[in-house]
Amino acid sequence: MKSFLISIITFLLCLNTYAQTPTIWRGENSTGVYQEKNLLKAWPEAGPNVLWTYQGLSHGHSSPAFANGKIYLSTMIDTMGYLIVLSEEGKLIKKVSYGVEWFESFEGSRSTPTIVGNLAYILSSKGKLLCMNLETYTVVWEKNVFTDFDGVNIKWGVTETVVVDGDFVYCSPGGKKNNVIALNRHNGDLVWSCAGKGGISAYCTPVLLELNNRKLLVTIMSENILGIDAKSGKMLWSFPKTNRWSVHANTPYYHDGQLYCFAGYGSVGVMLKLSDDGSTVEKLWENESLDNKMGGVVLLDGYIYGSGDKHREWKCLNWKTGKEMWVSDAIKRGVVIAADGMLYCYSDKGELALVKPDTTEFKIISNVKVEAGNGPHWSHPVINKGRLFIRHGDALVAYDIKK
Repeated sequence: MKSFLISIITFLLCLNTYAQTPTIWRGENSTGVYQEKNLLKAWPEAGPNVLWTYQGLSHGHSSPAFANGKIYLSTMIDTMGYLIVLSEEGKLIKKVSYGVEWFESFEGSRSTPTIVGNLAYILSSKGKLLCMNLETYTVVWEKNVFTDFDGVNIKWGVTETVVVDGDFVYCSPGGKKNNVIALNRHNGDLVWSCAGKGGISAYCTPVLLELNNRKLLVTIMSENILGIDAKSGKMLWSFPKTNRWSVHANTPYYHDGQLYCFAGYGSVGVMLKLSDDGSTVEKLWENESLDNKMGGVVLLDGYIYGSGDKHREWKCLNWKTGKEMWVSDAIKRGVVIAADGMLYCYSDKGELALVKPDTTEFKIISNVKVEAGNGPHWSHPVINKGRLFIRHGDALVAYDIKK
């Protein structure tokens, strides 16, 4: 009987731990590589089967987040931001307003909600950071990162998806004093503040790295890449990174002690090597051709895949050297994710391509046009339970990509 009770308690603790695991922008370690298996290696001529389409999201660019057997997105209706909650079958469960969103240019919500158990963390384009209870849909706490933490808004509105770890929620107000901050995620109290280099925020979602004896928060502000001790808020290092519009919308990409930071608008991609404890960095190489603006990259088998901005073609780079392996304009520039050894490329013209990774050519296996929805094709796709989810403006499409 005692052994049985211990087993039950252990099981419940495991369930609680799983429920408290935060959702992460672009999947595990923000790499865009999803740990799904047994997916189709080729699609029917008309594309993968559409399981359902939810129309009526209105204006937004957020990706879907998956937790609690539900789907969460942000959107904007008229000028107000809303958290949208859907069932896994694409049925509306709840629509709750959280404040004004971005309607000036390229209108719509930006950030993807971060879900931890029964709490949602949302950072609006106007600087409102709030924690919402997902059982009662009431606000637990809220802050304004501009008025409360001396931050300033940026040309196209805040785009950062907040990072949650343990009892902390991290974000980048961009103030002279409170450049990057950590708040207590339960009550919104300030835990630490880092002055960084005093630059404004740059549309970047941070990445949290677990190193040997330290957790390191890495983000890119308007003119610098910052490495910050995630526990204390101490800035350990900075590395200069600039471009024409101070836009660094791609989350830094970490693998095997190295950090790849890249952006568009005339910026070069730079590979940095971290010391074992993350306290210092050194430059390994630069590459100016893969100047991706906001579509991310993925790393598979030692090679980087993504598309450019000024150099608009799709490219493959050697992770170790930065050497360009090939260039292709077979589809327009866009977003890339990966799963089960395949690339999923979603162009800003609505082309959706299944691509076999190859170091000699851009090998498109299947493609289809995303017709549902409206506006720019900017949202990053997500793969969940054998389904590929594409957000296009007011529509979310669920494709069946399971074998």
